[in-house]
Amino acid sequence: MIMAFDRYVAICNPLRYAAIMTNTMVIKLTVSAWGVAFVLVGILLGLTVRLNRCRSMIMNPYCDNASLFKLSCESVYINNVYGLTFTVVLFTASIGSIVLTYTKITVVCLTSKNKTLNSKALKTCSTHLVVYLIMVFSGMSLIALHRFPEYADYRKLSSILFHIIPGSLNPIIYGMQSKEVRKFLSKLFEPKKILP
Repeated sequence: MIMAFDRYVAICNPLRYAAIMTNTMVIKLTVSAWGVAFVLVGILLGLTVRLNRCRSMIMNPYCDNASLFKLSCESVYINNVYGLTFTVVLFTASIGSIVLTYTKITVVCLTSKNKTLNSKALKTCSTHLVVYLIMVFSGMSLIALHRFPEYADYRKLSSILFHIIPGSLNPIIYGMQSKEVRKFLSKLFEPKKILP
């Protein structure tokens, strides 16, 4: 959400960027993002810690909150309601802010006749959007698969891929924007000329 806001300011208010995105604003945005995450996750952990456990085997490759719920013999209804509400609110806020900012960016690009601005905006926003969509798809598939016990093997694979795919693709997707990286890769994969 912060990256979407940053791109919005950079593209829609380029002359005021330095005045809007000050060090103070960046600190406020960062603290608010981390603060909201700590509060929401703290509540989730508090709800999880209160549960008694009658099982001890976690069926996931790593210990996540949903796996801890499955160890309990008590009702986890409150945990499920809070967890799903938490997920829906975060995804709605995230997707909503990105749709809003990218819609405004699109309007600016469509009304502007500056092809350089439009090209730069498209490159910047498309990479961010691709990385974001990969992360959202990976996260949503993992959350959905936790609801279907018959797909436990797919959930295990999905949970591993959730930690590998987005993190591995980030440097590739953002790196392809760099002319130096593109030039290096084109030389690397360029067919070699063989002298007769």
